[in-house]
Amino acid sequence: MVKVGFICEGDTEKLVIESPKFQELLKQLEIACVSPVIDAKGNGNLLPDKIEPFRTILMKNGAEKIIVLTDLDQDSCITLTRNRIMEKENQAIIVSVKEIEAWFLADSITMSSLLRESFHTEQPEFESDAFHKIKTLSQEKTNRGIGTKPRLAKRIIGLGFSVENAANHPNCPSAKYFIEKLKSVTRK
Repeated sequence: MVKVGFICEGDTEKLVIESPKFQELLKQLEIACVSPVIDAKGNGNLLPDKIEPFRTILMKNGAEKIIVLTDLDQDSCITLTRNRIMEKENQAIIVSVKEIEAWFLADSITMSSLLRESFHTEQPEFESDAFHKIKTLSQEKTNRGIGTKPRLAKRIIGLGFSVENAANHPNCPSAKYFIEKLKSVTRK
């Protein structure tokens, strides 16, 4: 088993990494998740000088590799986000296009459960504000709000959200890249 530490931009990403389905996926890929999964509390804390203490904690706890999971947010391209964080040895940077909530939209099975009707969107990562889109859909379809981003994440995870389902969507390349990057960790 390869020991991997995760540094997440925020609490939503951390909840996804800690979810039972994701942890099961890691086991299938022969990856051990090093504790703690770190919530950097915003992309401003993923700058090189601020990320180093997180890396140090994970390496001291046995991590052989580090994966940083962040959103594109307002950056114009993934390259800018990667350059802001800076690549390091034994570290991979995964950037969800716009925001990780687009992965929720890409998981049609879970979104159908949330909305209580069949759901599919063609371009989940083109959504400028996926959280707002889910909030609006939930209100329209169920007359129920979704609360904060972490509350939505907990609810979506409870309904069975799977990064693999999101990665299987034909137009969710960042989730697919994440799965491929995880698979590559054990090949090296």
